[in-house]
Amino acid sequence: MNCVRSQCSTHWAVRIVLVLGWLCIALPGHSIANPLPQNAMSTPQFDGPAELPRAYVRSSLADTPAPGRTVFVKEGEDLQKVLDAASCGDIIALQAGATFHGLFKIPAKPCDDSHWIIIRTSASERDLPPEGTRMRPCYAGVDALPGRPPFHCASTKNVLAKLSYAASSGSGPIVLTDGANHYRFLGLEITRESPGATIYNLVLQEDGGDASHLIFDRVWIHGTPQDETTRGILLGGSSQVAVVDSFFSDFHCTAGTGACTDAQAIAGGTGSRPMGPYKIVNNFLEAAAESVLFGGGAATQVPTDIEIRHNYLFKPVIWRPGDPHFVGAANGRPFIVKNLFELKNAQRVLFEGNVLENAWGGFSQTGFAILLTPKNQGHNTCPLCTVTDVTIRDCKISHVGSGFQIANSRDDSGAAASAGERYSIHDVIIDDIGKPSSQGIGTLAQISMDTPTLRSVALNHITAFPPKSLFLVGGPPDRAMRDFSFTNSIVTAGEYQFTATGGGPQLACSSEPGGNAPGDVLKNCFNSYRFDHNAIIGGWGNWPRGNNFPKTLRDVGFTNYSDGSGSDYHLSKQSRFRNGGTDGKDLGADVDAVTRATAGAQ
Repeated sequence: MNCVRSQCSTHWAVRIVLVLGWLCIALPGHSIANPLPQNAMSTPQFDGPAELPRAYVRSSLADTPAPGRTVFVKEGEDLQKVLDAASCGDIIALQAGATFHGLFKIPAKPCDDSHWIIIRTSASERDLPPEGTRMRPCYAGVDALPGRPPFHCASTKNVLAKLSYAASSGSGPIVLTDGANHYRFLGLEITRESPGATIYNLVLQEDGGDASHLIFDRVWIHGTPQDETTRGILLGGSSQVAVVDSFFSDFHCTAGTGACTDAQAIAGGTGSRPMGPYKIVNNFLEAAAESVLFGGGAATQVPTDIEIRHNYLFKPVIWRPGDPHFVGAANGRPFIVKNLFELKNAQRVLFEGNVLENAWGGFSQTGFAILLTPKNQGHNTCPLCTVTDVTIRDCKISHVGSGFQIANSRDDSGAAASAGERYSIHDVIIDDIGKPSSQGIGTLAQISMDTPTLRSVALNHITAFPPKSLFLVGGPPDRAMRDFSFTNSIVTAGEYQFTATGGGPQLACSSEPGGNAPGDVLKNCFNSYRFDHNAIIGGWGNWPRGNNFPKTLRDVGFTNYSDGSGSDYHLSKQSRFRNGGTDGKDLGADVDAVTRATAGAQ
């Protein structure tokens, strides 16, 4: 039996239950109101074919006690000296409204779960957004950012302490030294200076180092509007890390002339140290390439147990060339835009209750919102890289070139990753797909592989309106993908229904006898599949039995369809697709579950 890491120890009885549960379609979604287990380890649970995280990070203030002294630091004082002298359990209170310039190395100390070091603004808790509420730049005295959603702040008093990196290159202002542990960063603005410089990471681990038990709580981490700032937080070799209730903005690289090519708010999944668990909850995450990326470089470990919930993954359309309010680099070049969320190396990921908005092509990508693409990237520098056990549920996606890219492929040097399998994607609404301004393909999902074999992909209760094709499919004619499921969904068939990825004869399963007719593509490209109980709007020709084919959107019976502009995708009482699912639920996404899970995420 071939297994991926921890799966090998799973009892056969559990595997049988898993398979039966997957065949009966994914489990009902969990809303944001349902508390997740917070113990360090919990009994493995499955959502369809995907195993959920086994470990979750505890991140509340009550979980990070600091019973020691409080040290006040005024503007102009030596913050590094204070950090070096701090004892476990101390609170380091930085003068609210002050700026501390420099590169600050966070030292390793023998701290524990009862003695954290908290580095925070000197402003009181009542001056900050309440715990569990997202930070906004108005707490730093900024009432609005061009092209971003309004902040709706009662005041714009600056109550944060600013850490600012002023060098002409490199990374800073925060460097976590090898062994740094049990630090909480609270009520800080973390940024850079030096106009024209490329700054790579605002927060990072020491090269080759390890860090653990880190909480970033209600911080504003940002670059500058027209400079290259590659990343907010580079997780590197780290464990037990939470990023909560925070705001990330202005991470971008310049097309054609820049020193960097891929910018993220948060990135991880590379290096040789153990990685995870991670918690990324209730943040505004803005970056030109990907808001969140795991993988994409050399690694000998796989990050595990990653919780990503209730975030707003966003790109301002003022970054798009042709927009009347376009803002690019100082030289007028646009920023390199790619996707919103991408996994190239990760295991046991829960992506729930997130809102994703704005992705377009025109660079090296075509505006897919989400990529699940394991990659041994960089001339065989990550043969163990894997993307497995990913659950995506109760999410909203809008204004993108396409929905999902689910693909197992070699890197440019021909190196293959270890595995890409066990994906559960359900109760997702995707609208305003593939408009001309997005420069995208206009498909719900690309499902393709060369190697390793793609296995166990389940899409269930999806509401989506792709204009060009429902699926873009490709794979070896002599080696089929395994266990694909598409059920209980309401989708448009698109102009071409199913299309081929291209890539030559070696990926031509969808061009085998029968052409691109959906029924033939499924038989030619998958050794086992389930494709039924869907409403496929405008579908025609050869489809699997057990589906419905309303001619127009009006025939579906939505309460209010407007494709991304105030739509209500509940089914009316007159709709023939009410209670039409294999589970007795309405076809399409569970709109109420998605609404609950994403409430307040924007």
